[in-house]
Formats: sequence, structure tokens, C-alpha cells
Amino acid sequence: MSMREKLDLLERRRAESELGGGADKLKAQHAKGKLSARERLDVLLDEGSFVELDRFVTHRSSDFGLDRQRPYGDGVVTGYGRIDGKLVYVFSQDFTVFGGSLSEAHAAKICKVMDLAVQNGAPVIGLNDSGGARIQEGVVSLGGYADIFLRNTLASGVVPQISAILGPCAGGAVYSPAITDFVYMVQDTSYMFVTGPNVVKTVTHEDVTMERLGGASTHGEVSGVSHFTMRSELECLEGIRALLRFIPSNNVDAPPRGRGTDPAGRRDEALLDLVPDNANKPYDMHDVLRRVVDDGELLEVQRDYAQNIICAFAHLGGRSVGIVANQPAVLAGVLDINASVKAARFIRFCDAFNIPIVTFEDVPGFLPGVAQEHGGIIKHGAKLLYAYCEATVPKLTVITRKAYGGAYDVMSSKHIRGDLNLAWPTAEIAVMGPKGAVEILFKKEIAEAADPQAAMDARVAEYTDKFANPYVAASRGYVDDVIDPRDTRPRLIDALEMLQGKRASNPPKKHGCIPL
Repeated sequence: MSMREKLDLLERRRAESELGGGADKLKAQHAKGKLSARERLDVLLDEGSFVELDRFVTHRSSDFGLDRQRPYGDGVVTGYGRIDGKLVYVFSQDFTVFGGSLSEAHAAKICKVMDLAVQNGAPVIGLNDSGGARIQEGVVSLGGYADIFLRNTLASGVVPQISAILGPCAGGAVYSPAITDFVYMVQDTSYMFVTGPNVVKTVTHEDVTMERLGGASTHGEVSGVSHFTMRSELECLEGIRALLRFIPSNNVDAPPRGRGTDPAGRRDEALLDLVPDNANKPYDMHDVLRRVVDDGELLEVQRDYAQNIICAFAHLGGRSVGIVANQPAVLAGVLDINASVKAARFIRFCDAFNIPIVTFEDVPGFLPGVAQEHGGIIKHGAKLLYAYCEATVPKLTVITRKAYGGAYDVMSSKHIRGDLNLAWPTAEIAVMGPKGAVEILFKKEIAEAADPQAAMDARVAEYTDKFANPYVAASRGYVDDVIDPRDTRPRLIDALEMLQGKRASNPPKKHGCIPL
């Protein structure tokens, strides 16, 4: 056979490999409103940048008729490419081939690109669309999942790992995305569950739909498993591209610079009027954040979950930052179980990947109640405390209003290695709110007073004047400065510049024992 004939054969095999499970199955995939495995990579990656690896891999099983079906690629497209010029490693499962089920060969392809990602310090992005383990291969396919889980764990904190759920994801398959840093889901087409509706009905007698059990809304709003809920696959893939504008390629590199032109010295008059004079009146912390960050752009993580705390990526003076902010418009901004876990995970990601953490604080405390106590608010709240204490990246804090009780300590206070802690004149830093404090301190006096309400009001005014302000904390150096709210943006940008050479480390150890 001549070289030209061999090249013709190569081209035929390459063309065959790109058909996946065949034209009919590709048509069925499109009919569900879903892209093919290769189309997804075309959208995700810079045009012409994808380089495929292991195109001609086939499975090695012969049981249950598999010896008559050996499609090239074995149900997953793997390789590397670029997003905005940045190297990334990718795998895209092909549902048209054996339902995207994972075999020994399928798993080995994924493991190869994960190993390359760690060795070369680049993010790994998985586009998941799979029916789970290939039943015909038995325990071999289960071993393939475990091989992937191990690599997910070892890569954690070394390179960013991003999972997009673009179809079913059930059983053991859910645990790889759960270990990764960010999970994307698409409304109406993405599902994640350990056991499906039929098994649930058999075991617990609960009648539940796939959407309610493990759809995008469920995991975006109720469980917190998903970090981003998207309306379409196209929006999902563009969302992943947007995320990479804020995070570095690995744990050694600096985060990418922003592209905005917002002046570093910009002051915003509107910040003077955002915090109400009445300390019990809510306001939307988003309004504060958008007026401080570059071009008002926030990439919010878990936007629909635990909305009493905001976690978002942004740029300040061109520098990537992770923002953690109490949200007074939801549950008065209290810390509860879900908010604590949400913020703790976000903080640990930022710390692992050299992203400074900026905290905006307005917190009345931890949420009281039997459900919270029995649900373990003590240990879950401790996760947030642990994450802040452990973090060695630059940590900046702005107290806009309330900083009460243990929540003051937890929210990146000076005492847990906050680098620069600023307060607005509206800040109230105290053990608790004035009314609660007075009811404890002067209970007897108020009860015995001729006019209990007048006595209460007088004591509340006295307490407010003495303690519900930023100046007691400032006098002890617990707050570095009390600032004009209009100066928030320039002061934070200046602080990031000042702290860019920060070097801090924790005591040598195998790892800490976070209160899981």
C-alpha cells in the first residue's frame, strides 16, 4: 500500500471516528436540544485550537455482543485546546456511543488528559453526558471511575477542575463532578442523582420526577451541588469561558488581569446613601459591590443557593478577587448552615489559587433555632471560620454596618489574619445589637422603672452611642481605618497593590482537620 493509499485510509478512519454513534443517534441528540460531543468542544474552545488525543482508542471487551461494536473513541472525545489563548485539557462524553457509558478504555482516556493537566499546570474541563458505568464490563468500569476519582482528588488545589453536566449523571458518576471545583448544569436537560426516581420509589415509596429529584434547579437552589445554572448548553459553555477570565491556570500562577478600563481612583457618590439610617432596614449588597468593582461586573457563584451570602469573582484595578459578602436583603444577612458551607468552599478555592479575598460585612450573627442547632450549625459555622483562618492570600474586609458577636470574628476579622480591615462610619461592631444587649444588661432596672419603654429607649441610646460604632474597635487597632464610603474602591485597589508581595504560610503539616 502506497503512502497516498495509507493517507486515504487514515482520512476514512478519521471521518468514521467523528460520526460517533451514527447519523441517526446524532439526529436524536439534536432533537433533545443537545449538541454533540464535538460540537460542544467547538463552542467551548478557541476556533481551530482543539487537538484530539486517543481518537482511535477502542474498548477491549467481548461480552454481551460488545465484540461486534468497537467504535473509535469509545464514547468520549479527549484532548487539549485553548480558551482566550489559555491552555486547557478537555474531555467530552458522547452519548451517541453506548449512551456515553464509561468503560475501562473510556476511563483511561480521561485519566490521560487529567494527568497531562496536572503535569503541565492547566485547567481540566469535563463535559459530562453519560448513562454511567458500562454494565457489560462489570467491575472494570467501576475501577475506571475510581481511577478518575483519585486523580480528581490529587489534582484538587493544583489545577482548576470544571464539570459541565450536559445530560444524565447518576450513581458513582456523580462523585467526580462533586470533587471538582465548579459544576455547571443546564435547565431541563441536566440531571444528577445517586439513585434515580425508580429506585427511590421502590425503596422509600416516594414518587418524584427526575427534574425534582436531581434537575438543575434542584441542585442550584436546594442542595447546592451545582454552582451555575444555565438556560442552554451554549450559555453553559460560554459561562465556562467567562469563568476562566478570573482564575489562574494552576496554583503557582497569578490570576489573569481584567480587561476593564474603570479608573482605579473612581469614587461613587451613590455609596453614601445605600446603607439605611435605620439599622433594621435591609438593602441589597449587590448594589454596593457593583459600584466598587471594575465596570460593575460580578461573576456570582451559587447565585440561587444560600442567598444570605454572596460569593462572586470580580476585578479590582484589573486584579482578580474573590468577594464574600453578607446579604442584608435575605434573612438580614445572618450566617446559617448553607451560607457557611457555601462561603467556606469558595474561600478555600480562592486561597488555593492565589486569588485575594475581599469581604463585605453586614452580619447580625448566626441564625438561631432548633433546626440549625440540630443540623450542626456549630460544626458548619466552624468550616467558614476554619477557611478564613487557614487562608494566606491577601484578605481585605469592609464593614458596612453590623458586625455582631461570633460572626464578627468569623468574617475575616483582624484577629484571624485579616490584612486590612476597613469600616464605614455606619459600622456597628459589638457583641450584639443594642436592644438585645440592653435587655440582658438592664433587665431588672427596666422592669422596675416607672416607664419601662422610656427606660429601655434611654439605655438603647446610651449603648448605641458607646458601642454601636466602629471607633471602639478602631481604638484597639481591630479596624485599620474608618473611611468615607466613596473611597472604598480606591482604598481596596491601593491595598491590593500594597499586598501583592505578601508571603505567609501555615505550620508544616500533612493537612489540617477541617470540621467536616
